[in-house]
Amino acid sequence: MKTIGAQALMTLISHFVFIFVAFWSIQKLHIENVMRLYPSQARVLIVLLSVTVGFTCSEFFLNFIDNVRNLIFLVK
Repeated sequence: MKTIGAQALMTLISHFVFIFVAFWSIQKLHIENVMRLYPSQARVLIVLLSVTVGFTCSEFFLNFIDNVRNLIFLVK
């Protein structure tokens, strides 16, 4: 049961870190300058894009790590 809890904690931390990095990098695109008439929608778009990109990247790396760990069963 402890391993399931540790894996859940690692997953949550990974998701939040990747979402933060995506948010930090997408802000540098200055989407609100492109959408001058809708600044509040531009901020929501930045948040939604950050969650989408961050979650997708996090899932990719977590699946990659899981698959590398499972390669040991190919040898056994």
